[in-house]
Amino acid sequence: MPTLPHMPDATLAPAADHDDATVSLADGMRIAAIVPCYNEELTVGKVVTDLRAAVPGIEVYVYDNNSSDRTAKVALEAGAVVRVESAKGKGNVVRRAFADVEADIYLMIDGDDTYDAGAAPRLIQALLDGPHDHVLGVRREISETAYRPGHELGNRMFNVLVTRIFGVEVNDMLSGYRVFSHRFVKSFPAISREFETETELTVHAATLRVPQVEVPVNFTDRAEGAESKLRTYHDGLKILRLVLHLARVERPVVFHSIVAGILMLVGVLIGLPPIIEFIDTGYVSKVPSAFLAASIEILSFMTFFLGLTLSALKRVKDENMRLVYLSMGAPSAQQAGVRGTHAGSRSGPR
Repeated sequence: MPTLPHMPDATLAPAADHDDATVSLADGMRIAAIVPCYNEELTVGKVVTDLRAAVPGIEVYVYDNNSSDRTAKVALEAGAVVRVESAKGKGNVVRRAFADVEADIYLMIDGDDTYDAGAAPRLIQALLDGPHDHVLGVRREISETAYRPGHELGNRMFNVLVTRIFGVEVNDMLSGYRVFSHRFVKSFPAISREFETETELTVHAATLRVPQVEVPVNFTDRAEGAESKLRTYHDGLKILRLVLHLARVERPVVFHSIVAGILMLVGVLIGLPPIIEFIDTGYVSKVPSAFLAASIEILSFMTFFLGLTLSALKRVKDENMRLVYLSMGAPSAQQAGVRGTHAGSRSGPR
């Protein structure tokens, strides 16, 4: 993996050793782990066991997303609370879990045992030390075959795209290992249905400008016999479409200005011959071209002013979302009484 660059908005906390100190929960401190699963009977038991060992007292919620194997039974035997989400897709699981589960701190991790569940105390401590509202586990390969062909390149491309569009540097926007505060979770709209949910979480953190941090976590191969549910090109196109949609919604002036500029250029190219003809002869023989060019130019101006209107509406939406966010208290290490490995993180801008 390449060396991670300096991040002004999402600071990278230093990594700790694999044997992270466990987190002790004080009275009243609620930490919930959300584990979306689809046919993960080979690995979900280990994920649940490792989480409970790393963070004593954590409540592990395994959401079975229409599995056809023994995922639910294995998770239940390992000590998890098992719930079923019948609507297909990881985004639907996250939407349901964020609505149903009440906790002070939320941890999200995939049930395929590719992420190091033992790093959970480090991510939780990083959230409390800030205090932060979003901690992103940046995958650090410990196996050369951990990423499927094309996945690492696609992830890097999306990282660059989101960084450029939303102005917050992200090093692993597709990571499924994250920790959230209560106020982040309850202000998250959760619109996406499938694997785009990680993109939506990343953009929500950037749009709301919450204090966040990135922490390296080990990432390895899936267990033998377990298959990835991610479809490289199909899901990649869905993620790209979501990024463009969120760019239109969250950056309406920029997005519509670009579209308006393209339309204006097309209109000028189509209308230039009739204009030149009129200057030379005083007549316009290509009336349809002139009419089409004028129509495109009008559409260009309408598109630009639509962006201004949507920007005003977005400001109202952002203010309401911010008020919802502020209506809930910040995570506090002192109040929580958590003791663990110090993450050495710094808070991003609020």
